[in-house]
Amino acid sequence: MDFIHLLVIIGIMLSIMTATCVYTVNRYRTIGYAALLSFFIMLLVISQLLATRPAEFNLYFFTIVAPTAVIAYSFTAIVNDMINEIYGEKCTHTAVNIALATQVIMVILIFLASQITPAVFFEHEAAWQDMFGLSLRIVFASWVSFFICQHLDVWVFSRLKEKIPKQLALRSTTSSSLNLTLDSIIFITIAFLGVMPILPLIIGQIIMKNLLMLFGTPWFVAYKKKLNSRD
Repeated sequence: MDFIHLLVIIGIMLSIMTATCVYTVNRYRTIGYAALLSFFIMLLVISQLLATRPAEFNLYFFTIVAPTAVIAYSFTAIVNDMINEIYGEKCTHTAVNIALATQVIMVILIFLASQITPAVFFEHEAAWQDMFGLSLRIVFASWVSFFICQHLDVWVFSRLKEKIPKQLALRSTTSSSLNLTLDSIIFITIAFLGVMPILPLIIGQIIMKNLLMLFGTPWFVAYKKKLNSRD
């Protein structure tokens, strides 16, 4: 897919997500936390499923190789900041822990399902096993990097909020960039060291995740502004 077309589709997705969160948080503040947490978990689940498929992203001047999970995972950092901005540090740490717990449960259920004998008429068992037979190494890498980097994001964003409360975009991009950069290094190293050339994957992930995060930052700023209009 052309990179511009990818950004257009992502922009539409971010617009829908942001509008939904703004409406819910403004109208039902308690339910708004659940809505943001749902988007957070959804992006994480999709990232888990896409993590095993490296792809080439044509940025016109050069091509980057990175797991396709970057198109979903990059925005977990923004949702993390959305929760932190309104509900605070403690609630955001809790959201990270809840999201990780859902991933553990998901992997357990997928494993259990894969152990059940398929129906005799099911012709796609091999494809199903290839799709959902998540490597334990990749799963472990995902959990470790997520836990460390998302909690770090929460802490950095909160400290910056104390020091530069009015610099919303700077707070978000700084904490998110640190999150996504460190996540790329930890995840790729644990998941693919000795299996694939990790340096191109690390560089590709860092560039793509940060590009997509920067692309999504205006939606985060719009989210905050729309909330302020009703505070």
